[in-house]
Amino acid sequence: MSESADTAAFVHALRFDAGHPSFAGHFPGRPIVAGVLLLEAAAQALHAWRGLSVRQVVDAKFLAPLLPDEDAELTLMAVDERRFRFTVRRGDATLLRGTLEASA
Repeated sequence: MSESADTAAFVHALRFDAGHPSFAGHFPGRPIVAGVLLLEAAAQALHAWRGLSVRQVVDAKFLAPLLPDEDAELTLMAVDERRFRFTVRRGDATLLRGTLEASA
């Protein structure tokens, strides 16, 4: 994970190995990265960046799937002290966007 020069943004590379156990059931024959794994990655990135835990996922919009062994990028941006917007992109395509609220 790496923090950009602007402390209001944090960028993290994502890649889920095809051997990850979740792919066996999500979905057999046509695996995609489970949404919960992407949300967990956002929560872990927030903790790595700001040392904060997620209180709730305020909103999340899944726009396109991430496939095994595809490279993606997760970006967090501070809205205020407790709210953070996140996006997951593969190249120019936005796969997921949403808002996390951190614990007080």
